[in-house]
Amino acid sequence: MMARPTKAKAIERLQKALDAIPELMQLEDYSAEFTTWQRNTEVALANTFGDKSRHIQDFTESISSYHLRSSLEPATSVLQSMIGEIEEYWEDGHLTPPSSAAQEEERTNTKEVFVIHGRDNEAKETAARFLEKLGLTPVILHEQPNQGRTIIEKFEQHAQVGFAVALLTPDDMGALKNDEKNLKPRARQNVVFELGYFLGRLGRKRVCALTKGNVEIPSDYDGVVYIPLDDSEGWKIKLIKELKNAGFDVDANKAL
Repeated sequence: MMARPTKAKAIERLQKALDAIPELMQLEDYSAEFTTWQRNTEVALANTFGDKSRHIQDFTESISSYHLRSSLEPATSVLQSMIGEIEEYWEDGHLTPPSSAAQEEERTNTKEVFVIHGRDNEAKETAARFLEKLGLTPVILHEQPNQGRTIIEKFEQHAQVGFAVALLTPDDMGALKNDEKNLKPRARQNVVFELGYFLGRLGRKRVCALTKGNVEIPSDYDGVVYIPLDDSEGWKIKLIKELKNAGFDVDANKAL
């Protein structure tokens, strides 16, 4: 993980975002120029305070108004406050990145669980509502605001979670090139991609795959926990076990 910037560099980044506000105030309404500024500021905050820092949320919430001027005025105060924080509390020089133990604690403290899904809306809703009953917050990508970002930018922004549940539902069909007669049900390509992403980011103990029907299992992910979405709902007990093993304090009585 990259070390945080020096005190001077951190102030320079935020001051640049602050200096652009007077010009943005002259715009009639939201525009591509505003979206670019918002995106650049969020990136600057992530690279200054860390991509899971509350500072990003504070900034995003400050510009949530429907009116441009009403967004930029609180954003000015928020950025000025952050600069003041750096000036008051940061020491000169580089700050060391958080240890692996600190990262592990941060992931356990969050209640957000990313729900990887394909086209099976019923399976998606079932898993999401179950997580909510456990007191967790399911993160479903298409339900999050775009804010002018590309899909991958949006995905990366909302991937800052402590656990991921992948729904491998039989949405597609596939076979070897010379064996088209033996088509097998497969999960969507985005599901397989995101499953691999979270395995690399969070580690195997923080990723659980729920399978539906006779869906083909990706062969490269040996050691991943695959739980059938059975009608008896035994998958719920098994998922709770995986969440607890990952350090989440969940109460089965709330959901069963």
